[in-house]
Amino acid sequence: MDIFDYAMKMEEDGQAFYLEYAEKTNFPELKKILVELADDELKHYNIFKAMRDNKPAEYKESERTTILSTVKNAFDQLKSEKQELSFKSEAISIWEKACEIEKKAEEFYRDKTNEIDNEKQKRIINQIADEEHRHMIILDNVVQFLNQPQQWLEDAEWSKLEDF
Repeated sequence: MDIFDYAMKMEEDGQAFYLEYAEKTNFPELKKILVELADDELKHYNIFKAMRDNKPAEYKESERTTILSTVKNAFDQLKSEKQELSFKSEAISIWEKACEIEKKAEEFYRDKTNEIDNEKQKRIINQIADEEHRHMIILDNVVQFLNQPQQWLEDAEWSKLEDF
């Protein structure tokens, strides 16, 4: 299996994972985050498919993930509603698994760029790896929020996340 087929499979699996758990959550704010992550995985899938098929592929800045603003808005909404989130440890483990998925994807893409001779493809793969890194950081913050919502909302430094 070549890099593009493997990358497409990873993105397809990630999308399925996010959509499955979006259906299971009772919190619309968290569902929105999961659905947006699934949408990002589909964008990545389509880019890898185009590269595999030797068709024009481009990572457009205009299509860059907006997950950070989605997460900010979701948590602001939860805070304004003063919702107490009570999640079982298995819910937190789902978010931790999602974080691990993103981390593995980023590492795979960074590693595989060494096998690509085409500079444009290499640049696109690195851009997707950057986006996977952003996802990982966001998901890590979701886990922190779920573990300690009150403290996390008071201590959150959103500005640090915007650098990613």
